Amino acid sequence: MGMPITVEIVGAKSFKDIDNVFDYFEQVDTRYSTYKPDSEISHINGGLPRAQWSAEMQRVLALCDQTKRETHGYFDTARDDGYLDPSGLVKGWAIHNAAQLLVKRGRYNFYIEAGGDIQTHGLNDAGGAWIVGVRNPFNMDEVVKVLHLRGEGIATSGSYVRGQHIYNPHGYRPVTEVASLTVIAPNIYEADRFATAAYAMGKSGIAFIETRPGLEGYMIDDNKIATFTSGFERYVADV
Repeated sequence: MGMPITVEIVGAKSFKDIDNVFDYFEQVDTRYSTYKPDSEISHINGGLPRAQWSAEMQRVLALCDQTKRETHGYFDTARDDGYLDPSGLVKGWAIHNAAQLLVKRGRYNFYIEAGGDIQTHGLNDAGGAWIVGVRNPFNMDEVVKVLHLRGEGIATSGSYVRGQHIYNPHGYRPVTEVASLTVIAPNIYEADRFATAAYAMGKSGIAFIETRPGLEGYMIDDNKIATFTSGFERYVADV
């Protein structure tokens, strides 16, 4: 998927479950990668008729349309070149689905991380909450917040790792006033899609996260000032 992926399963006796997760991610990459000329999304952008789209692709693009409506158009799969790119939703959706695969196989204590976005489930190997750090976007070696998660998903959007890749779709302008925006949600699907949209909103994104039930957020702006939602601190670990 063009990014590092980590899977930890507490008490795993073999690599079979982990192999199944990575096999699933490979399938997702084969279908949704905009960098692979033979992927389904590349064929769609090349003119594949809608009648030939897979049922899964149609469901994913419907979820993208739903997210666009819920975020007042700040989440948009349409690129400035007219091509579709659902990757802003697919990563979190895929991580969430991979987690469900593990649950169906009787695994309840694990975490999955892909490109910095994480789904936790159950407890860590010490029997406690999963410990997740929020990086300082101005100093990647520094962690500015340590969080305790027990089944939630967490996603961060920003340009400090991959460069400018999220734009305000209203005018297709780059986001320059926010360095990073982290969202905690009941699952990584919700965290990832809303983190992408909120980051595209600029400094008003954190206020948008405040209005969404079940979401908490932490934003660091271009002046190195942090702003967070009213319930965010309940996840902050005492260190």
